[in-house]
Amino acid sequence: MTLTWPVVCAVLLGALLHASWNALVKSSTDKALDTALIHLFGSFITLPLVLVLGWPPAAVWPYILASVVIHIAYYVALTGAYEHGDLGLTYPLMRGVAPLLVALSATLTVGEQLSPLAWAGVLGVCCGVLVLGLSRHAMDSPRAVGFALANAVVIALYTVIDALGARASGHPVQYVVALFALDGWPFALIVLARRRSAAWPYARMRWPLAIGGALASLGSYGIALWAMTRAPVATVAALRETSVLFAALLGSRFLREAFTLRRMVGTATIVAGVMALRLG
Repeated sequence: MTLTWPVVCAVLLGALLHASWNALVKSSTDKALDTALIHLFGSFITLPLVLVLGWPPAAVWPYILASVVIHIAYYVALTGAYEHGDLGLTYPLMRGVAPLLVALSATLTVGEQLSPLAWAGVLGVCCGVLVLGLSRHAMDSPRAVGFALANAVVIALYTVIDALGARASGHPVQYVVALFALDGWPFALIVLARRRSAAWPYARMRWPLAIGGALASLGSYGIALWAMTRAPVATVAALRETSVLFAALLGSRFLREAFTLRRMVGTATIVAGVMALRLG
């Protein structure tokens, strides 16, 4: 498996979609309800697709069920990070540490051996992402940093599990549709049970944005899993974290977060890492 330019372009599009729905959650007044609504709508959208594509074979279900459980932890840590810290701090931390963990674990679970140049690319993307995220503000937001780093571990777990599941299914679109059809319910039911009185008025106000976020989330992860069936998991996972570039631009444009010299350096480092991944 090699990382071709069509796969690179597709993953970059997915990265933009991923940054977009995360910026949507960060900009909201109720992070937990927005996260719940986005992924509940994602389940509604994919249920009709299940009728067309069918459910995956039985051998794939352990991966799907494990991913659904792990995603509950992902949503909890995601909302916790955004409640306590800026998008420009928490998003790079979550996305910057995960690719290195994926690269290390993929060597053991998938048996992938990266070239030295590809390893340099993974490290370059991770370092660039962390440069974007780390600042003095990190010392002032220990809870945000804690949630973000915990979520990096969770992201690495579900990335490897879903890569294995998508490859085992032989049909990545069917796999991601089945995953999204189930994934939105557990966290949404937990949040709605705790916030019953506020949920319906908030949903009526936010449903158009939530549907947009659901489509962005579905498209982003569907592209990533498709790419992982055609290129090494570690390189796709690292390339996907260029979403931090888009998050920095969205944060600067819509959330009034400054695009500083540190962010410029981080951006250049990520671009160099992407080129190393492609050449490796």
